[in-house]
Amino acid sequence: MSDATPFDRAHTDGLLSFLAASPSPYHAVANAAAELEKAGFRQVRETEAWDASTGGKYVLRGGALIAWYVPEGATPATPFRIVGAHTDSPNLRVKPVPDTGAAGWRQVAVEVYGGALLNTWLDRDLGLSGRVTLRDGTSHLVNVDRPLLRVPQLAIHLDRQVNEGLKLDRQRHMTPIWGLGQAREGDLVRFVAQESGLDADAVAGWDLMAHSVEAPAYLGREEELAAGPRMDNLLSVHAGVAALTAAATGEGPQPAAIPVLAAFDHEENGSQSDTGAQGPLLGSVLERSVFARGGAYEDRARAWAGTVCLSSDTGHAVHPNYAERHEPGHHPMPNGGPILKVNVNQRYSTDGSGRALFAAACERAGVPWQSFVSHNDMPCGTTIGPITAARHGITTVDIGVAILSMHSARELCGTQDPYLLANCLTAFLAE
Repeated sequence: MSDATPFDRAHTDGLLSFLAASPSPYHAVANAAAELEKAGFRQVRETEAWDASTGGKYVLRGGALIAWYVPEGATPATPFRIVGAHTDSPNLRVKPVPDTGAAGWRQVAVEVYGGALLNTWLDRDLGLSGRVTLRDGTSHLVNVDRPLLRVPQLAIHLDRQVNEGLKLDRQRHMTPIWGLGQAREGDLVRFVAQESGLDADAVAGWDLMAHSVEAPAYLGREEELAAGPRMDNLLSVHAGVAALTAAATGEGPQPAAIPVLAAFDHEENGSQSDTGAQGPLLGSVLERSVFARGGAYEDRARAWAGTVCLSSDTGHAVHPNYAERHEPGHHPMPNGGPILKVNVNQRYSTDGSGRALFAAACERAGVPWQSFVSHNDMPCGTTIGPITAARHGITTVDIGVAILSMHSARELCGTQDPYLLANCLTAFLAE
C-alpha cells in the first residue's frame, strides 16, 4: 500500500490474525475477551450480583459478548454509546447425528447455516471448529485447523451443462467427505474429542461447524486488498474491540457516555435466540448496569432516551462485473472509508439525524465516508440495526465497511477500511 501508514497495516494485520484465530463465534468472543482483559476489563457473571464500580466489564454468553466501560462520574442516568455487531457467519454446521456416508465414502452430515454462497464451499479444504459440552456442564473450544473435510464438485464430464448454471441441492450435494470406508456411529465426536484432549465418553453435546483452512492474505499489486473468511462480520467485532479499548484507556477526558460493544450471535438467521439481537441479553446487561449504580426505572428511561447505537456490519462494494446491479448514484469503493447504510423501508435503521451523528464522528476522527443504498429492483438485506432500535427504543444508525463476495467462504475488503472504521467507532464511543 503505497499511501498507507504503518499503523494502517498493523491494524489490518491484527484483523487477519483475528479472523484466522476465530473460526467459530465461540472462538471470536473468547479472543475478543482476551483483548479486553489486556486492557483491564474483567468478566462479570450473569449469575452473580453486580456492583457499582467503575472500569471495564464484560459478559460472555455462548457466541455473544457484551462489554462496557463505566467512566468516573457516571450516574445511573448516564446514557450509553453502543457499537453493535455480530459474531456468526454463513457456513456448514454439523448435524446431531453426524456420521454418514455413501458408495464407500465416509461423510459428515451438515446443515446449511444462514445465507451461504454454496458454491464457494466446493472443492475447498475445510477444518472443523466450535465447542463441545461435557456431562459436567462445562464447554470447551475445539479447532481442528487442518484439511479434514471437502465438498467435492461433480466433474464436468458428468455434468456437461454445469457452466450454464450450477444447481446445488442442499441435502444431497453439500455433504463433505472425510475419508473412505463405512460410517460408524460416534466416529466424528470421538475424533474431535481426541484432537482436543477430551474424554469422548464425557461429551454430551456439540456445536460444530466447518471452516476454510486457507489463511487470510493480502491481495493486489500493492496489497491494497485483503481476502479472508468471516469478514461479515468479524471485521466489525475486531474494530469494535479496538474502539472500546481505546475509549477506555485513552489519555483524553473520560467519555461523557458509557461506551458499549454488543457482539451478538445468530444474526445470519434472524437473531431470534438468547444470544441474538432479538433476545433480552443487551437490555438485561444495560438495565443491570443502571440498577447496580443505584438507579431506578426513571434513571433507566433517561439513560435509554440519550442512548445511541452504531450497528456496524459489512455492506456491498460496487462489483466491477455487475455494476448494473448497484444503485447508480451510490458506488461504495474499498478504501473509501466506512459506509452509511440507508433504506427508507427500515431494513436499515438510519435516518437523517443518524446521518448527522455518523458524519460528525467521522469528522472528529478525520475519516472519509460513503453512502450505500440498494438498487430499487434489488431486495435489501438487513442487520441488527432495526431490531435494536425497535426492541430497545434507542436511536440506531447502520454503518459498516464495503466488501465484495459477501457470504462467500472467503470475502474481500480494502486494507485501510478496517482501520478507518475503528477510528470512526473510537470517536463515536469516546465523545
